[in-house]
Amino acid sequence: MSDEVLINVTPTECRVAVVENGLAQELFIERRDLASDVGQIYMGRVERVLPGMQAAFVDIGLARTAFLHVADLVGREPAAEQTLDNTPRPVETAPPHRETWPPISELLTVGQVLPVQVIKDPLGSKGARLSTQLSIPSRYLVLLPNTTHIGVSVRIEDEAERERLKTLVAELAGVEPGVGFIVRTNAEGIGEASLARDLAYLTKRWARIERDQAQAEPGACIYREPSLPLRALRDLMHARIDKVRIDDEATHHAACAFASEFFPSAANRIEHYTATRPLFDLYDVESEIERALSRVTPLKSGGHLVIDQTEAMTTVDVNTGGYVGLKNPEETIFKTNLEAAQALARQLRLRNLGGIVIVDFIDMIDEAHKRQVLRVLNDALERDPAKTSVSEISALGLVEMTRKRTTESLEHRLCQPCEVCAGTGRVKSVETMCSEIFREIVRATRQFETGQLQVMAHQRVIDQILDEHEAAVADLAEKLGATIRFQTHQGYAQDQFDVVLL
Repeated sequence: MSDEVLINVTPTECRVAVVENGLAQELFIERRDLASDVGQIYMGRVERVLPGMQAAFVDIGLARTAFLHVADLVGREPAAEQTLDNTPRPVETAPPHRETWPPISELLTVGQVLPVQVIKDPLGSKGARLSTQLSIPSRYLVLLPNTTHIGVSVRIEDEAERERLKTLVAELAGVEPGVGFIVRTNAEGIGEASLARDLAYLTKRWARIERDQAQAEPGACIYREPSLPLRALRDLMHARIDKVRIDDEATHHAACAFASEFFPSAANRIEHYTATRPLFDLYDVESEIERALSRVTPLKSGGHLVIDQTEAMTTVDVNTGGYVGLKNPEETIFKTNLEAAQALARQLRLRNLGGIVIVDFIDMIDEAHKRQVLRVLNDALERDPAKTSVSEISALGLVEMTRKRTTESLEHRLCQPCEVCAGTGRVKSVETMCSEIFREIVRATRQFETGQLQVMAHQRVIDQILDEHEAAVADLAEKLGATIRFQTHQGYAQDQFDVVLL
């Protein structure tokens, strides 16, 4: 089955789905008022320098000041061969060892203005993460203004091809001293003419950025990444993609023009989708999105994954569920874990989960089974454009892994904390609220010496008190010498109430 890119455009947002072998694997969303800032270059003004944290807060014109760590400020040697992929994100580089970091107070001063690039969007209460190591991506190359290094993506494994590309780019870049380049995975098998066109585009873009930088005020954006549909074409149109379907006519025209200019050989793979059936109903993408917002991901065998996101990490629990499997329990557990490893790799991409991920596979006794489950997990993660690192199974049966992420997860992008439970997923039970109300009645009568009280609470709480605790209410009223009235209020959540003096 072919791999496709589906681009759905509406007045409020644009969505891009990557479909591999008939299954949605990745989803990118850009809303008109909440577009990602990753890759944008701003003229930033240093607001505070924090020597104890080796960091600074920089104003780039966003709602919150951004964060610049000394590791993203000092000179770096590019290590993009280990990290660069087809995901639309800036080039990453390897920082010097922390023992060699100079004091940030020697590098920055309050009020200093300098160009910075956003490498991570604001997440939660944290501002954007910045770097002064700028990078400008195109279809096949990434321009690095502050280095003369030429590297090749590690995903290009053929040594002869790596050497060919490196030599070719070095020759083409010889006329552009003072800048370096990274050859992207998309460049595998690409000829000199296409690389030369990309290189010329990047050098022109950099020249314009330098001109804008000289005239820009602090907080101004001097480089902005293309819109999501064009970024998707630039970064996702590799050889395995057979078709790109776009359901908006204007976006289709812009995409065709963009492709004709930068990669004409792929222009015939771009299709304007005009069928009456919604585009994301193809390959069941809409349903996949809904399922990706659930804690529980079912497995075909009858088992399931339970995925919970917290601010510190994401935890994944593997359960056999309704799968009874074979007569041998160890084989049942092994099969469930194998299926879970493959499903987990897909869910990480689809949900855009990142940071620390702790996976609790079902305990296995056979060491060979443990090794095979890890091998399946690593193999499944190979197609993930994001950088991942997986540890061995610990003594407690846990697998610790990390996944690079620069934007919010799917849940954080599409959902907001519940107004009732404040994002905890739980509210106090009806019985708990009844007990709290009784305690508050006692406290109020003793503090204010009143003879009449009115309790306002949710319907379920009032019903529980009157149906199950009528005798307790009568005893309490007699003991306190007070009249107690109850009133339901539609505006109260289950864990809210008020005791009012009459």
